[in-house]
Amino acid sequence: MSAPTGIAVSPELSSAFSDAVGSRNTRFLKISIENESLVPSHTVAPSGTLEEDLDRLVDILEDNVPAYVLARLDDPPTEWIAIYYVPDSAKVRDKMLYAATRNTLTKSLGSAHFTDNIFATSKDDLGAEAYAKHKRHIAAPPPMSAREKEMEEVKAAEREAGGRIYEGSRARQNHVGQGVGLKWTDEALDAIKELGATEDNRLVVLSIDPATETLLLTSAQEADVSGLASLIPASDPSYAFFAWSQSITSPPRRDVVPIYSCPTASPVRHRMLYSSAVLSVVREVKELLTSSGSSSTVASRKVETSDPSELDEKFLIAELGLSRSDASAGAAGIPTEGSDKKPFARPKGPGRRR
Repeated sequence: MSAPTGIAVSPELSSAFSDAVGSRNTRFLKISIENESLVPSHTVAPSGTLEEDLDRLVDILEDNVPAYVLARLDDPPTEWIAIYYVPDSAKVRDKMLYAATRNTLTKSLGSAHFTDNIFATSKDDLGAEAYAKHKRHIAAPPPMSAREKEMEEVKAAEREAGGRIYEGSRARQNHVGQGVGLKWTDEALDAIKELGATEDNRLVVLSIDPATETLLLTSAQEADVSGLASLIPASDPSYAFFAWSQSITSPPRRDVVPIYSCPTASPVRHRMLYSSAVLSVVREVKELLTSSGSSSTVASRKVETSDPSELDEKFLIAELGLSRSDASAGAAGIPTEGSDKKPFARPKGPGRRR
């Protein structure tokens, strides 16, 4: 088999490599290009481990002359490394010649023998320390883009939050659908119960301790819708439950509005933990209010935001699907959202061409 350069493996090299493979008494087989042919030029027997012998390899190489070296591995000894030594100080023609012929070398001798390649431009690239660095590079995971790193963090967060091995998209779907059960502190439970027992506008903010997956009470206080934005953490995820006595609907009612705040600047693992648990937390709040006999009901929709500063009355109305015109429109007999509508009329087709 010949390369585009016309250089081929010589019979002497084929025989030498065959003997080396069969006898296992060869650590290094140095190969040079001479008279338009690949020929064996030096053989070194093993005297220790591969790492120990690599420090002796420099003795058979020249500073300015390229060469190929085939190195036998220790485990398994049937596998070889192809070393392409092309020093920076070599002649340009020699660099091009050895670069164009390297594939011919391994293909002609049998590609199955070679499990790794090393490219060296100086003797410093071939010592035991350099080889250890090369192996660490091979074993390291491939570099990831910013998006890939974020997805990897998301997967890790799902494994941590779900308590099971990541199983792909189906695991994500089940995980989000079922939610993550969290432990509640007594303070958090009492704050939710008090929220249902009072009649004023009140805000309860809860947070998760990621280490113990426990719901903690962050704050509980009277609050007006106009000051809502300043009472919810701006940089950390949180669950807030706002008891809102509003007169927008007819008749007026007191809704407990679930607010899930997840600022984009918060860590990915925290965002995933809060996202996975939000459904179960809202469900447990509903059960707590019902069991305590509260007349307040949890709103049918939850409000989600990545920027708590946008929380005001207008934002809540839009997110909850409310409208100030509902009451007056209903009294005047004007159809509102959800009422009967005129069926969609099919548009007329184009006129007949003459």
